[in-house]
Amino acid sequence: MEEISWQDEDVRKGFAAIAQASPFVYGLTNYIAANLSANVLLAVGAGPAIGAASDWTRTFPAGAGGVWINTAGLMSSIEETFTEVARTARAAGTPWVLDPVAVGAGAAEYDAFVKSLLEFRPAIIRGNASELIALGGGAALGKGVETTASSAEAVDAIAAIARATGAVVAVSGPVDYITDGTTTVAVPGGDARLTQVTGAGCSLGALCAAAAAAGNDPFSAARIAHAAYAAAAERAGARTTGTGSFAVALVDELSLLTA
Repeated sequence: MEEISWQDEDVRKGFAAIAQASPFVYGLTNYIAANLSANVLLAVGAGPAIGAASDWTRTFPAGAGGVWINTAGLMSSIEETFTEVARTARAAGTPWVLDPVAVGAGAAEYDAFVKSLLEFRPAIIRGNASELIALGGGAALGKGVETTASSAEAVDAIAAIARATGAVVAVSGPVDYITDGTTTVAVPGGDARLTQVTGAGCSLGALCAAAAAAGNDPFSAARIAHAAYAAAAERAGARTTGTGSFAVALVDELSLLTA
């Protein structure tokens, strides 16, 4: 299996394309992750808008370069909002990213709704191992939003989801794995504190959307976003000691990668 990293020239070029394009990226996410997600997008040169104000859900998905939907945003928005954004993005040809937060944690009605969004053909699906195993019909139950399975355990499941949906699927962990259903690549690196900062995984979904909005195809966009995020996290971890300073340094390091 091929390994991808920030040292790869195509990753650097694809990442630089985000700042060059300065794309508008629209997202629905939960209020816990919104601040970090917006700051991650700003750090890489994208322009974010988050939320379901007024008629944004009917206009922004069509006008944006990329969209991401974090389904934990249902804590403050109704299901119809998410369906409208996914439907509009699909109809407009806007690449969108699905982050199926907490699927498989035991909330059956929620799980069924999240799976219904697959009808609108996300370009990229990303999540932790338990979420993606459950999304594919497996039985790896998560503990709320946390995984009980390793990313390596989800490799077969994400390949099956990719083949079934046509999406590129990425699972996060100590090693991230990304697949289009035929080819799977590994992205090592990062920092353990990514699991101790609220919204870190959610923000990676936003970064995937930004990479797609810059003209990268979905497989390339997912590879670029994960490799850049891993590099920024490693650099942030090398110069910080606690989780609070790590979160700030992560945004700093993403902006420095852009510079």
